[in-house]
Amino acid sequence: MNRNRRIFIIVFIVFTAIVALLAIDMASRTTAPWNKPKELERALPTARDGTAIDTMAADTLLDP
Repeated sequence: MNRNRRIFIIVFIVFTAIVALLAIDMASRTTAPWNKPKELERALPTARDGTAIDTMAADTLLDP
């Protein structure tokens, strides 16, 4: 195996490893499509009886 081929193979393996690690990192930070309803539940809380909680009720910035 000549020198150029060996360098190409090493660079190819390093590049592939870096791309794989980036893909794994992005996948760990993303929400899966089947978990979207759970994320929506956390963002918009509801009371136990199913009614929506008024998030503006405790806002004191609007009082004069």
